[in-house]
Amino acid sequence: MLAPLDLRLLQTFIVLVQTGSFSETSRRLGRTQPAVSLQLNRLEEATGAPLFTKVGRKLVLTNHGELVLGYARTIMGLQDELRARLAAPKLDGAVVLGMPDLYAAYLLPGILSDFRSAYPNVDVELKCALSSKLMAAVEKAEIDLAIVTGMPAFKVGELVAQEDLVWVTSERGSVHLENPVPLAMLPPGNIFRDFGLAALESIGRIWRLSCISESISGIQAAVFAGIAVSVVGKSSVLPGMRVLGRSDTFPALPKVDLVLYRSARSSNPAAEALASVIVRHFANSALAPAARFMRTQAGSGSHE
Repeated sequence: MLAPLDLRLLQTFIVLVQTGSFSETSRRLGRTQPAVSLQLNRLEEATGAPLFTKVGRKLVLTNHGELVLGYARTIMGLQDELRARLAAPKLDGAVVLGMPDLYAAYLLPGILSDFRSAYPNVDVELKCALSSKLMAAVEKAEIDLAIVTGMPAFKVGELVAQEDLVWVTSERGSVHLENPVPLAMLPPGNIFRDFGLAALESIGRIWRLSCISESISGIQAAVFAGIAVSVVGKSSVLPGMRVLGRSDTFPALPKVDLVLYRSARSSNPAAEALASVIVRHFANSALAPAARFMRTQAGSGSHE
């Protein structure tokens, strides 16, 4: 008979998938890199095949690794759920969660409902701001958790979801046919804006900025008024909006990553409980990423 799997090996494997880095995994788990490598070797021996292969310097899951990862998440998720149920009547306090308003109204209700069901005595304070401001607040431990758009300038975080970007206009009117096409966008440095403008330029479509807003409500107002076309997350498309595609001479757009960051300077059991609920919520949603790798990145200082 096969020996029972050590849950610590599964935990190490999941964190290694999330970080894509032995050094970052060892830092998060408080273990040495040789200890992390040894645990991976033990798990591969226990499951009977390699879990990773290397493409250049990047760790890539094998087919066997993908299979083990799915079960590992389920097993560890059930353990977290059991702990949550056992701890729910006892856990109290407060947690501060940050999220851009681009997502908050559309993605937070389900998360908050799940969290309230499991932890009725914990209060949640919400902070809605640009991703760069939320990241600064996480670093200063002014907030416990942040779910933000993945950016090249941000450090390693946990990829929890991926959102499709789409072009939208008003169901009434034909502003999308104008040349140059008027756009409603977030301020410079925003990744929605960057992707949209780059996509239009790739097909030679001429554009002009007719509206700039830091909030989704301003973008929505311009779209509903029929004065501009914009780029939004698919989850935030509302009745009265029309999604534009290639038949309307608008190019396809990429997905964006939603990344969870925890404050390393804050020790808050309520925050850890909310983080677990967030991860489980997205893992069971249509926004679950195909592979949960996040890499250490360096680059531009995008805002959202």
